[in-house]
Amino acid sequence: MSTPFPFTAVVGQDDLRLALLLNAVSPAVGGVLVRGEKGTAKSTAVRALSALLPQVAVVPGCRFSCDPAAPDPACPDGPHEPGAGIHRPARMVELPVGASEDRLVGALDIERALAEGVKAFEPGLLADAHRGILYVDEVNLLHDHLVDLLLDAAAMGASYVEREGVSVRHAARFLLVGTMNPEEGELRPQLLDRFGLTVEVAASRQPDQRVEVVKRRLAHDADPAAFASRWSAEESEVRARIVAARELLPSVRLGDGALRQIAATCAAFEVDGMRADIVMARTATALAAWAGRTEVLAEDVRQAALLALPHRRRRNPFDAPGLDEDKLDETLQECADPPGNDEDDDPDPDGPGGGPGGDGGQPDAGPQGGDGARPEEPGEGAPAPAGAGEQSAVRAGEPFRTKVLSVPGIGEGAAGRRSRARTEHGRTTGARRPEGALTKLHLAATVRAAAPHQRARGRSGRGLVVRRDDLRQASREGREGNLVLFVVDASGSMAARQRMGAVKGAGLSLLLDAYQRRDKVGLVTFRGAGADVALPPTSSVDAAAVRLESLPTGGRTPLAAGLLKAHDVLRVERLRDPARRPLLVVVTDGRATGGPEPVLNAGRAARLFAADGVASVVVDCESGPVRLGLAGRLAGELGGTAVTLDELRADAIAGLVKDVRRRAA
Repeated sequence: MSTPFPFTAVVGQDDLRLALLLNAVSPAVGGVLVRGEKGTAKSTAVRALSALLPQVAVVPGCRFSCDPAAPDPACPDGPHEPGAGIHRPARMVELPVGASEDRLVGALDIERALAEGVKAFEPGLLADAHRGILYVDEVNLLHDHLVDLLLDAAAMGASYVEREGVSVRHAARFLLVGTMNPEEGELRPQLLDRFGLTVEVAASRQPDQRVEVVKRRLAHDADPAAFASRWSAEESEVRARIVAARELLPSVRLGDGALRQIAATCAAFEVDGMRADIVMARTATALAAWAGRTEVLAEDVRQAALLALPHRRRRNPFDAPGLDEDKLDETLQECADPPGNDEDDDPDPDGPGGGPGGDGGQPDAGPQGGDGARPEEPGEGAPAPAGAGEQSAVRAGEPFRTKVLSVPGIGEGAAGRRSRARTEHGRTTGARRPEGALTKLHLAATVRAAAPHQRARGRSGRGLVVRRDDLRQASREGREGNLVLFVVDASGSMAARQRMGAVKGAGLSLLLDAYQRRDKVGLVTFRGAGADVALPPTSSVDAAAVRLESLPTGGRTPLAAGLLKAHDVLRVERLRDPARRPLLVVVTDGRATGGPEPVLNAGRAARLFAADGVASVVVDCESGPVRLGLAGRLAGELGGTAVTLDELRADAIAGLVKDVRRRAA
């Protein structure tokens, strides 16, 4: 077994380490979502935490890790008599992005359940993680239905498996930790809210700290055991401190003053619901216990707000996460106890300190701090210097709600919310013989297939004699996510400031719709002498919005080049992900200039999409009293639909249908 990197050897990243330790002290905090760029020790820190957790006592032979002092009365392996158990290390279970529902919650032997009436249940990862850590790397790429199951189990402390009238329930209490790179896509706000705390991590820009990171990594890789032994004393100290904080936790008092500060802070930042208040209260209590105190102080409330509120303030994917610390301090000051009532609020100067988090759980503010002062983001997608015939970027108009644009037919792509598709979840539309492992049983069809053979099979009891050939897979129809490829005209004909602001506002509106429907998005722009892939297809709508906002305009209108570039992008994506169907959205006034026969070449390029059966929409940006209708002609060549900016901005879009139907040739 490989030796993990020691938790205390992680350089910087104080907020990350503190959030993980607070959940180790009080799992009721609700887990941690770690957001950050790649290569920032997210996974390393999470995997290292499991070595610090105290050992757990379990009932011998129980697959569900029941506590021998208080066994679960509904345990599928029970009932267990209370008594002495065995001790083992707390587990850290990893949930792969491509895991199936059966792998997560467990699987029932449907054949035995039908034939013998027994609950033959094989536990899943939720059972393995009970009383330990469940780690989901790239949680933003996990299918929505798996995230729903995961977070429901985390909230209820139990997992329920329901299959055709057969029900199994088992305890599933674990420390939930998810990591994600925002560049690869965001979680829905409803799911963000289910994580207790969130931490933003970034690589240090200080050379000395980066040098120390490299030294420690190389030393660990060269001799993991020797490196771990160098940090064994620090690891033991933190492990003992976690145990002490757990024992102290029930004695910590959360006074009315602290509760008022928590409530006022959540109200001031306009977070939805009451979960934020509860999480802040639990986090502040855990911070006090971690600091060795029995009283929650204002500094605990402040730190709890910094960890529990940033991800709950986002209203759409274009809102930057974070918290206004000046506003936070003002709110806490306004709700502070009157003078003379704070004699117990002074922290003990000789109280426990050191270790990750420092006194009161506060991260150190020195040069080793991981997330205290974040560097500015690199200027990806920044507009190029304005040259001849080019204008600087124009601010986008206010985004608005659009009607659904969907791809015709029935696909089989990744789960989403845009177009009809055959999926593992959704309404049942029929039955078929399973191809490979049975995942969703169609009970009625299975019974009908087995019924004619009961006498020949010698049925004598009440049970139905079922063979493998009788089993039928349920065919279900749900929704899929698509690849929405935006092709945006940034030429001089689009460069009017008011007009381009409206165009960008429409683009942001369509991007917001793509985010809500779990699509991948890409961005191709054309102007001047050619076309560029401003953003390769990605799940990060944030990145697409940044590129669109910073898009400069000017020059000729190489429409054919833009369409050919988009066709090439779709060709490559079809090889990478053949099940994901594309939707082409061309934002243009339809004009084509530059090069020989620009209009003719644009028509030829458009007909390539029609030949490939690519669903398309043209957003007609032509304005003014005289309109040439060129965008409508382009839509005809593409075999798609045209819609004007005015129609797109309306709450009820007249003439825009939900399904993008190909026009007759």
